[in-house]
Amino acid sequence: MSTQSLVKTTERMPSLFDDFFKPWNEWFGNSGDILGRVLTVPQVNITETQDEYMVSLAAPGMKKSDFAIDVEGNMLTISSHKEETKEEKEKKFTRREYSYSSFSRSFTLPDEVNKEKIEARYEDGVLKLFLPRKEEAKRLAAKHIAVK
Repeated sequence: MSTQSLVKTTERMPSLFDDFFKPWNEWFGNSGDILGRVLTVPQVNITETQDEYMVSLAAPGMKKSDFAIDVEGNMLTISSHKEETKEEKEKKFTRREYSYSSFSRSFTLPDEVNKEKIEARYEDGVLKLFLPRKEEAKRLAAKHIAVK
């Protein structure tokens, strides 16, 4: 068998299996990729201003109560554990699905962050953490040094 025919065969295989398992995939959600949902870690953006750092974590479909935010020493940890049960009863069968997803992200905080005043808000599927700088760090404005 040539490499070219092997490539063509493997390209056809996924669609064959997708069609074969399609009824089962519909039972388990969009693609049947249960592990993909469990192992997904939300994307994070970190922005910096003179007054604060802002951590934005994309986590659509969650509730405020799904998050745990902890600071221990200079380590900020954002985590979530979510468990759902879905049950459908018909005359001849009962179908019950369990879904468990979790993630944890940790970040080392700069010494200039005022840990006592960290705030968190969850709006429109985005968790935002506001990490204010200490007053003495705000006064130390960035300085541009010219090259001579």
